[in-house]
Amino acid sequence: MEGILAPTHKKVAYKAVVLDPQSQTDQAQIDELLAQPYVTLIDTSLSQVEELIKINNPTEKFAPEILTLKATQFLEEKGKAALFNFVFYPWRNTLTVLLKEKEFSHLRTSRNKYKITQEEQDVLSTKIIGVVGLSVGQSVALSLAMERGFGELRIADFDTLELSNMNRIRTSVVNLGEPKTRIVAREIAEIDPYLKVTLFEDGLTEDNMDAFFEKGGKLDLLIEECDSLPIKLTSRLKAKSLGIPVLMDTSDRGMIDIERFDLERERPIFHGKLKEFGEESTLKSIVAEKYKELLFSILDIEKISDRAKISLGEVGKSLTTWPQTATSVLLGGAATAYYSRLILTKNISNSTRLYVDLDAFIKDQNEG
Repeated sequence: MEGILAPTHKKVAYKAVVLDPQSQTDQAQIDELLAQPYVTLIDTSLSQVEELIKINNPTEKFAPEILTLKATQFLEEKGKAALFNFVFYPWRNTLTVLLKEKEFSHLRTSRNKYKITQEEQDVLSTKIIGVVGLSVGQSVALSLAMERGFGELRIADFDTLELSNMNRIRTSVVNLGEPKTRIVAREIAEIDPYLKVTLFEDGLTEDNMDAFFEKGGKLDLLIEECDSLPIKLTSRLKAKSLGIPVLMDTSDRGMIDIERFDLERERPIFHGKLKEFGEESTLKSIVAEKYKELLFSILDIEKISDRAKISLGEVGKSLTTWPQTATSVLLGGAATAYYSRLILTKNISNSTRLYVDLDAFIKDQNEG
């Protein structure tokens, strides 16, 4: 217990501590936490049961006082310890009373139905997704978590949060200097403490790539959102060798790549846009020499937005890096999570590059 409360643990913690009051050991930890004057208890167990009753009885209309009475009786009959866990968030010094996983998941995903069928939700709960790069990747990860679109999420990024990142990463200024992986993991834990999130705080590297892709089970999907061109290449080649599909959003004109290496094992990476540069296995060796040419070929430079073209020309002059806006990143995160669901539930099977281009929609309407 001392470890949970230790200041150093709170600083690095990113997992919620789930305590079951039916366990004597866990109950002792709960009692110790409740004895600490700086630990806040949030207990909404009655309202959670009220909502559970409503969700399980959709044809009935309950008067507020009747609903409260039924919830109180339900709690008394079942016993609070049988229904609820105590979940401790060390970085917040907060203890929260939450339904146990089965009922928690049932209630939290109840408003997905029938947009996401129960069969699809069950399938998604078994899937392992890897996300590399946590700018767009943060929006992807949180969208996936909100829909409960995975069983395990592996997130990789070596960077810490800087103030300039906050034009597109939805987080708090109190997180400045924190590893991006830890920020995302904490946010997911606060959405759903039962979801499994595995961190790769050094980013995706040659040394940890095998573990990222295969340790504890092979990835079902790679979502690649990193800035490093060598990692873009090596991660795709790894995914291709293992038959893992790849998704990527580029945050310009809503461009999204879907590469179905699970269905097309010989498919060239990036839709064959790098064929002129030689064999795929040699591409990484020419990055330093032909960085711009490779990047422009991947992006289809003539198809990027006019403002992105201006921005690219200013990198190294008035800009230090490729700019991304919150609207583009949030749109890309939602769209990528959406296509992730379709891929993993076998609702799409093709490889493609598509554009969710909001400017084009307005232009078409104006011209019409």
